[in-house]
Amino acid sequence: MHAEIKQPWSSPDAEPSPYPCRTTLAKIITMSTPVPSASAFTRYAQAYDAMRRRLIPCFDDFYGAALRLIEDWKIRDDFRVLDLGAGTGLFSAMILERFPKARLHLIDASSGMLDQAKERFRGNPSVTFGIGDMAASDFGGPWDVIVSALAIHHLDDPAKQSLFGRIVRTLRPGGLFVNAEQVLGPTPEAEDRYVRFWHAEIRAAGVSEEEIAAAAERMAFDRCASVEAQLAWMREAGFRDVDCSFKSWRFAVLSGRRA
Repeated sequence: MHAEIKQPWSSPDAEPSPYPCRTTLAKIITMSTPVPSASAFTRYAQAYDAMRRRLIPCFDDFYGAALRLIEDWKIRDDFRVLDLGAGTGLFSAMILERFPKARLHLIDASSGMLDQAKERFRGNPSVTFGIGDMAASDFGGPWDVIVSALAIHHLDDPAKQSLFGRIVRTLRPGGLFVNAEQVLGPTPEAEDRYVRFWHAEIRAAGVSEEEIAAAAERMAFDRCASVEAQLAWMREAGFRDVDCSFKSWRFAVLSGRRA
């Protein structure tokens, strides 16, 4: 049974934050009809990598911390990596650049995103692909490393907990899980601060209102959880050495190893 970890505004008596992660940009864009998550991401697949760098003020440190965890763990050169919610393969490309003998399998629910990833890795026999929802897909394995970048927050909390259990069971003994993620503030006040700071930083970097509106469409599917909740769920799933190794406001790198 999963331990119940309350989110900051999960109490029926609590005042909701004006900026919950799942409706962060509601004041900027109103969606007249719901759009399936995979379809929303497919629509922006071609421009997604450039947008991701512009929308993550701490981009280099964020991904750099995730890569450093893999470097610190590395037990051999030709390790096997599963990338969950891999999108266009941005994070996988970073991993392959740093560890050229690694073998990677990318899973994503968006065919458009995976088409971009296939183009990126065209002719590379070390990279394979599978289309599917990470909440239900067969992961195969066992894997030496399982990674995810800005994807797991699209699942609701019970699905996150279930996923962490599946991940730890799919890793080899001693295997590593790294989740570079968007997280919920631990309090409504903190969440409001994260959103205000993020808006200020991306606008200062020159992100247009059109780009922010496009991000809002994708973020309508966000179901973020706090760092504290996710670390607790990972420990409950059976991970050891569980840690948040990097955090810059709403962006965090979480990790754990299978015993």
